Amino acid sequence: MTSAQEIPGKLQQLAMPAGRILIALIFVLAGINKIIGYAGTQGYMESKGVPGALLPLVILLEVGGGLAIMVGWQTRLAALALAGFSILAAIIFHNNFADQNQMIHFLKNLSIAGGFLFLFAHGPGAYALDNRSGGNTANPDG
Repeated sequence: MTSAQEIPGKLQQLAMPAGRILIALIFVLAGINKIIGYAGTQGYMESKGVPGALLPLVILLEVGGGLAIMVGWQTRLAALALAGFSILAAIIFHNNFADQNQMIHFLKNLSIAGGFLFLFAHGPGAYALDNRSGGNTANPDG
């Protein structure tokens, strides 16, 4: 039988991988959509002054970094990279503050960056590959 004190600890353990999956899912899906709509995405990037030649790197970061976060592999590095990417994307692509929709996207990106900074600071938590490979030894809490 599980004691009442054990339940919050178990929920906390499950919250970390669930949180990793939820925060990374948007990037994996966005990266896949960029592959599907490659030419359109490249044109949109160029219309905002970003070289279209960077699109393969963006896709690699979104899909690769997102999957890394999901499984908890190189979590701190991936989280830091995706936090920076989120902030840059907010500044470059969502800077029309007169448009309420763009303001919401700007703030969404900043919020996601904040979540990634938490992951960077605290590590992947339970059920992460970093814990098996010794990649998270700096943080005994996960």
